[in-house]
Amino acid sequence: MRILVTGGAGFIGSYLCERLVDDRHEVICLDNYFTGSKRNIGHLLKADNFELLRHDIINPIDVEVDQIYNLACPASPVFYQFNPVRTIQANVLGVTNMLELAKRTKARILQASTSEVYGDPKVHPQKEDYWGNVNPIGVRSCYDEGKRVAETLMMDYFRQHQVDVKIVRIFNTYGPRMAVSDGRVVSNFIVQAVRGADITVYGRGEQTRSFCYVSDMVSGLVDMMSKQDFAGPVNLGNPREFTILSLARKIIELTKSKSEIVFNSLPSDDPVQRQPDISLAKTRLSWTPRIEIEEGLKRTIDYFEGIVG
Repeated sequence: MRILVTGGAGFIGSYLCERLVDDRHEVICLDNYFTGSKRNIGHLLKADNFELLRHDIINPIDVEVDQIYNLACPASPVFYQFNPVRTIQANVLGVTNMLELAKRTKARILQASTSEVYGDPKVHPQKEDYWGNVNPIGVRSCYDEGKRVAETLMMDYFRQHQVDVKIVRIFNTYGPRMAVSDGRVVSNFIVQAVRGADITVYGRGEQTRSFCYVSDMVSGLVDMMSKQDFAGPVNLGNPREFTILSLARKIIELTKSKSEIVFNSLPSDDPVQRQPDISLAKTRLSWTPRIEIEEGLKRTIDYFEGIVG
């Protein structure tokens, strides 16, 4: 197939491009390099079934494709709060442009949504039928509400124009190629530990997260795209739950760091709990994550030791 991956030079996007190239699809990687990097996909440039385009999905693009994976959006608070208007435009104008392309080409389109659509959840763990608890006017709203609107657009194009849509809600994902400065908890802690700096924990570290290794996430995306007659949304993530404080301690242990843990005040609208119910993914996609947290962290630590150690 001829497949467009928007945000293809990003963290998850680059692994997805790699998987699709290995599967011998014709892959068009599109990125504006706001958070993505050519380094992530440099090894793919010599492949005869890989093409790289610099473009921002806020502006329409006209290509011939069979499938579209839409991953184009800054995904960490540091980046999506840097230009919040641009972030919500990516999720409204950009998603509309991708849906119009899918409608014209009759392509199947997968939208990379997020666990942030659940906000600070009142239901735990989070299932797909939970509507969420989201602040529509807070500092995270450009991303949280932007992704919720993107899901609305997907379903409206499905109902009104019969576009073949897929929605996945991605929970915390980690692994090599995460940006050093992206502000996500796994990369933050590892970089601080490798450098021997204080590890910054917000609040008392009692808030929980679940961490999915990137190769497992990519497998879930591909499984969802290949599934017939199922639009989703479907949660993709690792259901094993950790407190942030326990994650910090685990990373100190694995890096053998002398870093100390320091505590700062919680950011605005930071969710207290985040854990996916993946029953639907198991039932409909036969998908479940395989990489345990210790193995995934070791691989990620090796990567960061190579670039910041």
